[in-house]
Amino acid sequence: MTPEFVVDLGQNAVRTVLLISAPMLLSGLLVGLMVSIFQAATQINEQTMTFIPKIVAVLLSLIIAAPWIIQVLISFTQNTFQAIPTIGG
Repeated sequence: MTPEFVVDLGQNAVRTVLLISAPMLLSGLLVGLMVSIFQAATQINEQTMTFIPKIVAVLLSLIIAAPWIIQVLISFTQNTFQAIPTIGG
């Protein structure tokens, strides 16, 4: 096992995690921004008003992006398993 292989595997893992988490993070960010603008405009500072829409948005984006997330994970896993024979060399 070479250091280059370990670094490449780590980079691919981090890239995969970022890709998988992006839809949920972006939807939470956008909904949080919209709620913050609404709260600033109306001067309503209710705590539950920030959490509930973000939770719903993240869950909806997870449901919508689930097939794509599964494909990305399967691709990463297959590539990792295919690289196993080159480790012992």
